[in-house]
Amino acid sequence: MKFCPQCGNAIEELIPEGDNRVRHVCTSCDIIHYQNPRIIAGCIPVWEDNVLLCKRAINPRKGFWTLPAGFMELGETTEQAAIRETLEEAQAIVRTNGLYCVFNLPHINQVYMIYRSTLLKPEFSSGVESLETRLFKEDEIPWDELAFETMRMSLEYFFQDRKTASFKFRTADITEPLLR
Repeated sequence: MKFCPQCGNAIEELIPEGDNRVRHVCTSCDIIHYQNPRIIAGCIPVWEDNVLLCKRAINPRKGFWTLPAGFMELGETTEQAAIRETLEEAQAIVRTNGLYCVFNLPHINQVYMIYRSTLLKPEFSSGVESLETRLFKEDEIPWDELAFETMRMSLEYFFQDRKTASFKFRTADITEPLLR
């Protein structure tokens, strides 16, 4: 940020009085412009013993598979965002079964919130951000073609927990990019 969206004057990076972090501060109108992590909400959509995945039509990781997920919008809950993203990316209608995974990615200022969900009907298709959508059984998951570590971990946890029918809340910190 270079200019204050409030008054248009130049922004300075400094530690405001009483704070402990460098912030974007407008010394003209005294507004502190806080920057916070982006929240990504998504679903693990399940139909019978299958999971619905989307092949990304956009960067980053275009052409790789992912769970339907995306950035939370203002004025919605994380659950509403997860349901909306599933509809947008997979044209699928789901009922959530609870928050399942939270992943903190401080190196890219993101927090992922993934919900277990049930497809209400086995009806889905590619949205504008998806090249393809498909139901996968566990042994069909394209593990080497998953777009993001958060999606791989969500699916691993899900299939692990499904074996015992005991879905426990999961959280993990991914503090650096994992190379594949």
